[in-house]
Amino acid sequence: MDFRGPYADGAPPAALAVHPPSLTAFGWRELRRAAAIAFLGTIAVVLAVGQRLVRVGRAKGQTWAAATSAGVVDAFIALGPTFVKLGQMIASSPSVFPKPLADACLRCLDDVPPVSAAQVRRIVAEDLGVSVDEVFKEFDDAPLSAASIAQVHACLLSDGRQAVLKIQRPAIKDRMNRDLRIMYRVARLINRTKRGKLVNPVAVVQDLHQVTNEELNFALEAHRQSRFRSNISAFGDNEWITAPEIYWDVCGPRVIAMERMYGVPLDEFEQLRARGIDGELVLRRGVKVWMEAALVHGPFHGDVHAGNLWLLDDGRATYLDFGIMGELPPDHRDALRDAQYTSMIDGDYTRVVRAWQRIGILGPESEIGPVDEVAVRIKMVMEPMLDLKMGDVSLSSMMKDQLELAQEYGAQTQRELVLVTKQLMYFERYAKGLAPDYNMARDLFLLKNVFPEAVAQACAERAITLPT
Repeated sequence: MDFRGPYADGAPPAALAVHPPSLTAFGWRELRRAAAIAFLGTIAVVLAVGQRLVRVGRAKGQTWAAATSAGVVDAFIALGPTFVKLGQMIASSPSVFPKPLADACLRCLDDVPPVSAAQVRRIVAEDLGVSVDEVFKEFDDAPLSAASIAQVHACLLSDGRQAVLKIQRPAIKDRMNRDLRIMYRVARLINRTKRGKLVNPVAVVQDLHQVTNEELNFALEAHRQSRFRSNISAFGDNEWITAPEIYWDVCGPRVIAMERMYGVPLDEFEQLRARGIDGELVLRRGVKVWMEAALVHGPFHGDVHAGNLWLLDDGRATYLDFGIMGELPPDHRDALRDAQYTSMIDGDYTRVVRAWQRIGILGPESEIGPVDEVAVRIKMVMEPMLDLKMGDVSLSSMMKDQLELAQEYGAQTQRELVLVTKQLMYFERYAKGLAPDYNMARDLFLLKNVFPEAVAQACAERAITLPT
């Protein structure tokens, strides 16, 4: 049958609106949940450390730090989607968090218990108005993957196209927002410290609150994925990068149908090396598309953690999972463009200082001193870092130096740039595994379509040939 679901003509504008519930409300349900978090967290860590003490199970040969970290991750998985997402962030930022914890959190990427087939079929039927068997020629009840917010099932459309169905977990919105309210209270306490105020944890939780509620809106996700996919080809030179096509006929409020992709996650470094893949070129192409999205088109992928970039069997790379996307306000986008132009083209850090002043990261000259002097100071700190190869980069050291510099000038973290910074930290993991000799901070190829004339001139002057 030719089925046309509720979003057959695309998601209606009303379905794209996001209305997050209050972040500041705090009642008995939050108190009960906070107690449960404390209890489960303590029990999980104690059990893991106890296993290490008697050397049984997975604890054989573990260090105390590894055992404690394993207990923390047990708690994350038991506590549900919000904490699983926290674990994913830690796993994808190994230079920022202790290695035992980052390694343990890798389980959060693929070790999430799935929802039952009966629940999945019920959600699909409620969203599309007909049963699974009436819509699809084939539907696999065993999920291909199960993540914090949704799980993915293989299916065959009525016209024979192979697809996957992303289905939201039942009743998770209330639980996630309750957890976020608890995190917000903790962030306010941290914000009272001098270092905490500089990091601005309240803004981080506020941003996570907005992003999480956007991620729970599957109509918005499908719309953004379709838009991102279209923008990839805007300059006619990104044919080696793609994203899955959305099949709108079989989409609903909690269900997204899309093209099925076959490939290997970009963090499966041994498999990629065994296939003789030019990891550096694949990474450069992928980062180039991301930079064009953030600096030119607007919407950029905001969750490029391990597993959301794949190398396909046909040699292309694809972005996956568009639940989290960002879009910088015009003034912040201009400031980021200025920073990229400075680091890659002319090294004029007065431009960076003025850009940061425009968006409020730095204060006026009366507070920070002459622009030229501040620019020299920033250049002295940043230039040696930007010349490092990825294998030599330590983001934790870089962040420490930048925090000390920011503290010197009373700089404030901008919540609009938090998501951008997070993605750069994610790309570090790919780069260290695929191309440790690569210097992403100096790669003109990434800005080829952002500053076409300036890049062309710089390439000619420096005798650089860009990839096709």
